[in-house]
Amino acid sequence: MRIIENVVSDRGSRYAVSGGAVAGRDGAEAFVADLRRIKKFAKATHNSWAVLIERDGQRDPIRNDDGEAGAGAVILRMLEREGLVNHVVVVTRWYGGVKLGGDRFRHVTAAVRAYLAELG
Repeated sequence: MRIIENVVSDRGSRYAVSGGAVAGRDGAEAFVADLRRIKKFAKATHNSWAVLIERDGQRDPIRNDDGEAGAGAVILRMLEREGLVNHVVVVTRWYGGVKLGGDRFRHVTAAVRAYLAELG
């Protein structure tokens, strides 16, 4: 499990990004459950995630917004563009009390970019 904290901070909201290799949907869900066992991530407002599962030459896109409408789709699009398969990416947000509107998508994108850059 790789975790990058304090990727973005805006108007009180803070973002982190996590990820790791997984096998199937069950593996992705188990990864998120393990992440939520960490107290600070359990208290987060949103743990949005996506994974592109590849098996038998087919790619199965899976995403979960966790209440942050559209965030899972943003993560998934970036994974597809990068060609990263069987690897879940979770963007965590701690809500700071101010609605960010469309800026939240920019922050999700920045978090995923930071994660992908660390993968090399």
